[in-house]
Amino acid sequence: MAAKHSAGLLLFRRRDEVEVLLAHMGGPFWAKKDEAAWSLPKGELEDGEEPVAAARREFAEELGLPAPDGEWLALGDVRQSGKVVTAWAVEADLDPAAVVPGTFELEWPPRSGRKQEFPEVDRVEWFGLDDARVKLVKGQRAFLDRLSEVA
Repeated sequence: MAAKHSAGLLLFRRRDEVEVLLAHMGGPFWAKKDEAAWSLPKGELEDGEEPVAAARREFAEELGLPAPDGEWLALGDVRQSGKVVTAWAVEADLDPAAVVPGTFELEWPPRSGRKQEFPEVDRVEWFGLDDARVKLVKGQRAFLDRLSEVA
């Protein structure tokens, strides 16, 4: 059985230092976590979908904004929790206050039979690379090193 495949987009901007835009994962499992609880906007490929198209679609679904124009810098693949994640970086600025996250439905509390709706991400913020290394889930941290090489 092939590993699941996700694709995502890591925005970066240059201020006093390079900063990246990360999304804190929504829902009850992540609500009280901060370190290693952030991700780049990403999601699973649909059948037959190209990774770049999935990254663009997932950015829009998770943040409620279109993926920005600009040069897409390939950051390659990483293995995260049994799946392959492919990512690109784009230099762009985005106001976190403009984000209107998509939602997902989950049975909560577990085995209660009640479905609740939660935001896909509950906040987005800009972080310098050192802070981002602490915030980002471990499986995606290699993307920060690769960004440093290409940006």
